[in-house]
Amino acid sequence: MAKPTPTFYILHGDDDFSREQALAAFRAQMSETPNGDLNTSIFDGQTASAAEVLNAVCSYPFLADRRLVIVKGLLAWIARKGAGDAGKRALEQLAEALPELPAWSRLVFVEAETLPDSHCVLKLARELPTGYEKAFHPPQDSTGWILQRARDAYQVEIEPAAAKALALATNNDLRRADNELVKLASYVHGQGRPITPADIARLTPYVPEAKIWDMVDALALGKADDALRLLHRLLYEQDEDPLRTYGAIVRQFRLLLLAREYLDAGGSPNGLGDALGLKPYPARKAAEQARAFSLRQLETIYRALADYDLRMKTGRIEPALALDLLVASLAR
Repeated sequence: MAKPTPTFYILHGDDDFSREQALAAFRAQMSETPNGDLNTSIFDGQTASAAEVLNAVCSYPFLADRRLVIVKGLLAWIARKGAGDAGKRALEQLAEALPELPAWSRLVFVEAETLPDSHCVLKLARELPTGYEKAFHPPQDSTGWILQRARDAYQVEIEPAAAKALALATNNDLRRADNELVKLASYVHGQGRPITPADIARLTPYVPEAKIWDMVDALALGKADDALRLLHRLLYEQDEDPLRTYGAIVRQFRLLLLAREYLDAGGSPNGLGDALGLKPYPARKAAEQARAFSLRQLETIYRALADYDLRMKTGRIEPALALDLLVASLAR
């Protein structure tokens, strides 16, 4: 016997781009049906009650064969600490009603966080044949995603090295990567060639931040020549503003100082992203780089950065020269 079509869905997790793409697919499918827009409702889970949502999705469709109801943030909201008796009653209402939703119902719960396995509605979605659940998590390395996205969404090839550069440049943020792919695909359209690393360097404004990571790697290994070469590529080949580059270096070492303090205090590398508000890949990179320096070294470097900043702002040294001296002094 064929599996029944789900009547309720849970789309949850912190990969907002992929989650919203899945939601857009629901809406697109609904819009293609007769009177689809008239049978689509969207609720804010922090203001709408479970009863309102259920009443909407159980209402008979108007001149159509299904009704789509989207509710954002309800499941986490009613299960949060402090939800009290109202939250408990809402969970009970959903647990009682969801198994009995009419066949025309398409109730989509959208949650910006990953729901715990203990959540009663999540359990129902996993257990019932009329339930569906999918968790969306950003990849730790988005290179493969970029290769596939370029091919499937924009019908263009991207060289693996270019995909890697774009992943680094966008900090594995899928939304930023997709925005850049739109621009890159338009740039190579009609040229009959793939996107190359040179295209990434030319068109993607986030590349300098990725180069800063490479420079810090070189400094951590004591490779002053490599660090200076990367710096000069930014300043003279890519014509980056020295002050902007300096600011990126300051931000990176501030991040490493915070990461080193967190790790020295007994924090887990796996928890660094949550502690510092970073996505998985930059969090892992920060942990790797922070371990290459002692806390005292990072404190010394940060004081040196503050000193050079003051000298640049008071006109006592040119920014490009300050960067040269800074990188040379930091290499060990």
